[in-house]
Amino acid sequence: MRTRLVLTASAVFTLLLSFFVAVHPATAEAGFQIQDGRLVDADGNDFVMRGVNHPHAWYAGETESFAEIGSLGANAVRVVLSNGVQWTRNDAADVADVISECKANKLICVLEVHDTTGYGEESAASSLDRAVDYWIDIQSALEGQEAYTILNIGNEPYGNQGYEPWASDTSDAVNRLRAAGYDHTIMVDAPNWGQDWTHTMRDNAAQVFESDPHRNVLFDIHMYGVYEQASTIQDYLGYFVDNGLPIVVGEFGHDHSDGNPDEDAIMATAEQHGLGYLGWSYSGNGGGVEYLDLTNDFDPDSLTSWGERLFNGENGIAATAETAGVYDSTGPDPDPSPTDEPTPEPGDGCTAEYTVQNEWSGGFVAEVSVTAEEALDGWEVAWTYADGQTVSSAWNAEVSADGSQVSATNVSYNGTLASGQSAAFGLQGTYSDANSVPELACSAN
Repeated sequence: MRTRLVLTASAVFTLLLSFFVAVHPATAEAGFQIQDGRLVDADGNDFVMRGVNHPHAWYAGETESFAEIGSLGANAVRVVLSNGVQWTRNDAADVADVISECKANKLICVLEVHDTTGYGEESAASSLDRAVDYWIDIQSALEGQEAYTILNIGNEPYGNQGYEPWASDTSDAVNRLRAAGYDHTIMVDAPNWGQDWTHTMRDNAAQVFESDPHRNVLFDIHMYGVYEQASTIQDYLGYFVDNGLPIVVGEFGHDHSDGNPDEDAIMATAEQHGLGYLGWSYSGNGGGVEYLDLTNDFDPDSLTSWGERLFNGENGIAATAETAGVYDSTGPDPDPSPTDEPTPEPGDGCTAEYTVQNEWSGGFVAEVSVTAEEALDGWEVAWTYADGQTVSSAWNAEVSADGSQVSATNVSYNGTLASGQSAAFGLQGTYSDANSVPELACSAN
């Protein structure tokens, strides 16, 4: 009798879900989607996450961290939330404020319930089912935010025990969210404390993806001590790429109690395949893993060695992050600083603005925003450095230098601009004694 009742409930749920999908089909224009194994924005352009994790649930007063993370070059932030099972619950109003902070600083918000960590092995952990209850309860905060947010159901939802139902439980969780009306890209974490050493997520990813009526699931692997060898990293991420399945490294570090992950290989492999990564974590770690802090005491001007590596090193955030397309022309800018952002000089058909996004001893990252005053088929920006700065690398523009004189021209995909539309490119450089902001001249090609 008990089995019969369970089957009947399951059948009713399936019928209701089928009805919902029939009358509420997935809509590409809603926001992020998965296409051909890639995370794309509403316009079908790839979005590659380059960011960090931020422990908002435990440090709710550190809201200035969102602006700081953006200023360090990140394009995304994975935000720790609580459904109230293990920590203080973040209500809908608080989550709405978090999303506003992300949008104000041109960050894509990846929102995750952390209470599920280690379920099955950790007795205090929340089930995925209770995490879904939370998301449905605070749904008002995420409505209409599909272009700015990704819903990460639950962090590391199983430990190393009791993880066998991961696939069915994850599919059920996704389907409950769809039935409730969520159109977001849904990110799902691997079991085994997120590291999937049993390959449970890898071997069942296609099944879970196909079970989503929207086909809009992004898989999340966490790389710590299991991923000490470059070959292990390449094999795991390569499997997803080769099989057309979307994957992101939602957490990783440079060291851990369970081994020494190869952060260089993680970042290089992610860059090779165009995959996103989110380092753990901005600040505030305890329990013996304080070495995973990227900043000292939430101070963006005091990066740890791990922070320097992640933000400013090879294949790092500053050198590889591109702002999400939703912010290209309509997104708000961080509050301008009179000393760092001079009034853009008028040019021939366009204006350009130079902003120092991050600066450290002897080095910096800058962004130049080009705005068309009339329809353009191409643009060029030129400037002269007054303090002997040099450009060492650039992205989203062809940049050349002759001594202190620098010029940048558009690349194939960002030269055509309508009147009022903007494009941006970035550069990394060096300086000796000063790093003043140059005056720019912009002209149409």
